[in-house]
Amino acid sequence: MVSPSDITVSARVSAAVPPARHLKGSSSQGPDDDVPRIVPRRHVGRRLTAAAALLVFAMVVNSVVRNRAFQWDVVGRYFTTAAVLDGLLLTLWLTGVVMVLGFLLGTPLAVMRLSANPVLRTLSWGYVWIFRSTPLLVQLLFWFNIGALYPTLGLGIPFGPEFVTVKTVNLLGPTLTAVIGLTLHEAAYAAEVVRGGILSVDAGQTEAAQALGIGRRRTLRRIVIPQAMRSIVPTAGNMLIGTLKGTSIVSVLAVHDLLYSVQLVYNQTYQVIPLLMVATLWYIAVTTVLGAGQFYVERNYARGSARALPPTPLQRLRVQLAALRARLERATAPKARPAIDGDR
Repeated sequence: MVSPSDITVSARVSAAVPPARHLKGSSSQGPDDDVPRIVPRRHVGRRLTAAAALLVFAMVVNSVVRNRAFQWDVVGRYFTTAAVLDGLLLTLWLTGVVMVLGFLLGTPLAVMRLSANPVLRTLSWGYVWIFRSTPLLVQLLFWFNIGALYPTLGLGIPFGPEFVTVKTVNLLGPTLTAVIGLTLHEAAYAAEVVRGGILSVDAGQTEAAQALGIGRRRTLRRIVIPQAMRSIVPTAGNMLIGTLKGTSIVSVLAVHDLLYSVQLVYNQTYQVIPLLMVATLWYIAVTTVLGAGQFYVERNYARGSARALPPTPLQRLRVQLAALRARLERATAPKARPAIDGDR
């Protein structure tokens, strides 16, 4: 009969002696034989999807590069001509002016929208409602034909005599009309962007400033707005890119922007596709630069909200190169010879 003490002794012996592991190709056990080999999961569907996407991308690139209808030699010839570069400069100038003036007008509108004064709040809401409800092209055409409603503009006493009068036709040219129309349109969207950023700031920040005796204007300028920039910058960056592309609509007013300059060229040469590709490539190039700038601005304003800033593209490249170098070193390193019984 087996006693309980014999069972305890045999259990201890069994726990002390590890089970034998059989390795392929070797009867001896190395120092790492007890460590199980981890096999990574094979994502077959993911690899097939990536291969199919790369195949479609290669087909599209091949069709674009080898299609003679694009006339890439013509694209290269007109890409840096004086007419195209002048139109590009006007497009960039128009984008910068409209964005600056739009946010200068939109920020007070956002503050008015959040005001406790019902008159200011209603006026701001009405402005945003009207300019967001009307298509941009309709607004530009309306401002271009404003002389039909107001043939002259005057400066003087309200409901009294006018000291200075000027004809609207002589005052509002195509470029100024484009600036006014785009600015008023962008201000409505900028007001909503700024308002959303202000609302994203915790109300406790304002309450703490009031407890310290800080005025409302200083609280808004020094505490609320800097914290709201983290929410404002991404949307403002999208607005900037949208405004850059939206300036092409001013070509209907005969403003010599990038698209209108290209149209003037292909109206003479009848090379529509290559000239449109010139405008497309310039828009892509400028948008890429603006997108990169937006990334660094967002990264700057994320310093107070994230423990670690997101890596820059250069930092990602360095990490990938270091990982690739480490894999190459492991692959080329001489493998250790397994120990045999005769060496011991």
